[in-house]
Amino acid sequence: MFGRIANLFKGFLSLFVSGIERRNPEALLELEQENLRKQVGQFNQGLASHAGLCERLMSQVRKLEAEQRDLRAKTTAHVRAGNNSAAGQYALRLQQVEAQLTENRTQLEQAEKTYKDLVKARDVAVQTARAKIESLKGAINDMRMKQAMAELHEMSAGMITTIGGSGDTLNRLEGMVNEERDKASGRARVARDSMDMSQVEVKEAEMNALADQALADFAAREGITLKGGAAPAPAERSMGATEKPPTQ
Repeated sequence: MFGRIANLFKGFLSLFVSGIERRNPEALLELEQENLRKQVGQFNQGLASHAGLCERLMSQVRKLEAEQRDLRAKTTAHVRAGNNSAAGQYALRLQQVEAQLTENRTQLEQAEKTYKDLVKARDVAVQTARAKIESLKGAINDMRMKQAMAELHEMSAGMITTIGGSGDTLNRLEGMVNEERDKASGRARVARDSMDMSQVEVKEAEMNALADQALADFAAREGITLKGGAAPAPAERSMGATEKPPTQ
């Protein structure tokens, strides 16, 4: 009985988690990206250990190659000198070194091949995972867009069936907007009609006269004849001033 209850609880929990995952696919995708980064890091650590093994084998091969050259030279020297006993000892040692060298070279070749295969497998796995993640990102964006479009269409369909009723929000909003707009138009018209246009016209005429006088003064000072009229006379002095006649 308790087992059945536990299974039922697990089933409800699984359904709850599945529902959350369906509603938040971005979070699940981000989690998988983080898992991929961790897996790549762990794989690289193992790959680094294997690369260290390759380096040790390479170092050992170089050491044995140097010892091989040294033993071959010593064996040759003793043979030429007639020291067959010493030459035999060096030859035996040379034989052992060459056997070790052959074995280490084989191990190094296999280790290098394994390293390259591991690197290739890692790159292929990472590229495949990244391509799938990018594809899922596009699918999620497309899903969100289609969900929003579906909700918009559903809302539009609901509005079509209920629009025009006494409690329709859009109609009430339209009425309020039109009413406020009409009020604003009326206020603008009242303000425009209340403006004293005579003062504006007087001010405009005064500004035009001052502009004509300034232009005439400039033309007279520079000796320029304005188009459409005779050469203008110099402007009058400032108000209240009289020009004195020249002295004899």
